[in-house]
Amino acid sequence: MRFLLLALLLFVMTSLACANEFVPDASLIVLTYHDVRDDVGLQGDRDPDATSTDHLVAHFDWLQANGYHVVSLDQVIQARQGGAPLPAHAVLLTFDDGLESFYTRVYPLLRAYHYPAVSALVGSWMDLPPGQKMPINGESCTRDCFLSWDQVREIQRSGLVEFASHTWDLHEGIMANPQGNQLPAVVSLEYDPRTASYESLAAYTARLRKDLQHSAEEIDHATGHRPRAIVWPYGAYNQIATQVANSEGMRVSFSLDDVIPVSPDDHTLPRLLVSGNVSANRLGWLIRHPTRVDPVRAVQVDLDYVYDPDPAQQERNLSRLLDRIRRMHPSQVWLQAYADPKGDGVAQAVYFPNRHLPMRADLFSRVAWQLRTRAQVRVYAWMPVLAFRLADQPNLPALGGEPKPGGDHYRLAPWDPRVRQLIGDVYEDLAMHADEAGLLFSDDAYLRDTDNLGPWSNRSPAERTAALIDFTHELTARVRRWRPEVKTVRNIYTRPILDPKSEAWFAQSLPAFLNNYNLTAVMAMPQLDKQADTDSWYRELVARVAAAGPHALDGTLFELATHDWRTGQAVSNQDIDARFRLLQVEGARHLGYYPDDFIQNHPQLEAVRPAISIADYPYPER
Repeated sequence: MRFLLLALLLFVMTSLACANEFVPDASLIVLTYHDVRDDVGLQGDRDPDATSTDHLVAHFDWLQANGYHVVSLDQVIQARQGGAPLPAHAVLLTFDDGLESFYTRVYPLLRAYHYPAVSALVGSWMDLPPGQKMPINGESCTRDCFLSWDQVREIQRSGLVEFASHTWDLHEGIMANPQGNQLPAVVSLEYDPRTASYESLAAYTARLRKDLQHSAEEIDHATGHRPRAIVWPYGAYNQIATQVANSEGMRVSFSLDDVIPVSPDDHTLPRLLVSGNVSANRLGWLIRHPTRVDPVRAVQVDLDYVYDPDPAQQERNLSRLLDRIRRMHPSQVWLQAYADPKGDGVAQAVYFPNRHLPMRADLFSRVAWQLRTRAQVRVYAWMPVLAFRLADQPNLPALGGEPKPGGDHYRLAPWDPRVRQLIGDVYEDLAMHADEAGLLFSDDAYLRDTDNLGPWSNRSPAERTAALIDFTHELTARVRRWRPEVKTVRNIYTRPILDPKSEAWFAQSLPAFLNNYNLTAVMAMPQLDKQADTDSWYRELVARVAAAGPHALDGTLFELATHDWRTGQAVSNQDIDARFRLLQVEGARHLGYYPDDFIQNHPQLEAVRPAISIADYPYPER
């Protein structure tokens, strides 16, 4: 059963991880292949990552004809250690999973072209007992599907191939929440249903170390060389895993996404997944367009709408959300990770295990993973920055005290070391228990000049803006210990954009946000500022964003309101559609909305889908 789940896991994680986000080293492109067969279907295949033999030949020919230089892992390591620099247009070839086709089809081509490569081995798959089968790549495999150790030794003698670890037995999903969802074993704490508890950090680290030691020793025994590289299954890794791998001699690691070092000694390289049996021309286009910016379509969802004390009703709510998002097909869902039944934006409980707040339900991991695997969207965890009430810490300093009805959020003081530590703990606990692709820093992250600013009171508005940004970076660093490739989005009010002098009242600045977050989400909601909801207001907003810099629209998402908080009424489908169309005409590239009431189908699916879907043909399903 676990391997049946892995096929879906691999497909979803690799396709989402590499979707338009491959950012290579300026001097190196790393290509990732899996199985190579003669019978790969041109119109789709049981294995979405398989490449046909003739296409691989065409890829090699294209690289050769277009001035690309295939380099070895040793050349990469030497260049990074200050040795001979890599040639221009350097390419490193990697082949995952230790499949038998590497010997029968790939290895002869490497010899013919004299191309070096890296082959990543999964020891437990190669060591399957005789007669035992496992489902992989759409078929039932015995150990004959994989390289034998004799073949490894023969290939090693050629000097063309360096063997890396793909772990010994961590290329699988493990139970990572009470609902039984399978998440990547390398980066997940295992959940034990018998004790209703999660694996401890010490046990998790020991599990990684035992596996990587076994893998390294087995490869050393077969080849005479301990592996110098680790290829993370599904591209999923974290700081703890890289530290363990480094201690076992694997000082280079490979992921499947952007490189964001989790520590100064992190030597993780991104890779471009070659999937869908792409042609040589298509591969060339992907190589030459690594930093393209595709439009984001985001839907912000209250997890409070999914939660129900009745488990059966909660599952019905989740099914309704999944069906809606799957049919809508946005690119991202910004999913609430904290409980806010009062609707005041303050976290008094959360939806994940943690050290400091009550857990309303262990639900975020379940919903996020279901959205990712069943609706094929990237899930961002939506969290407050300052708006926390920590019952076990009643004497923490607050910025503005208890708010008046309809006033500011209740916010803790970010200048206090205890506040920073406690909120950081909560963020890290979220990352420990869920595989989120990004963070949405909520709209509570602001400072008033009338707030209790403590040691920040003598700072200028720009300095307070920078200080609050630094705090969000600190929170991101806590998350990146577990999820190093996490992206960041931060909400910004419109007043600091339309009237830059108001930075003093918000500690928010569009230029500063554009320089510090992957995306800035403008709350294009005139209701919040008691402004008239007119076409001219939206036009001016887009124009002010565009004027912030030549690439400002590339880094800005415009988020519409589907609920009018002044009247308490839902915004009509017609008005929502008209606002989306207006924003696009004015030049907005990235769009989103909040809230999505999937229970009441508002906004109405067919009305909003043309603007919010990334599907080529967002028409009703027949």
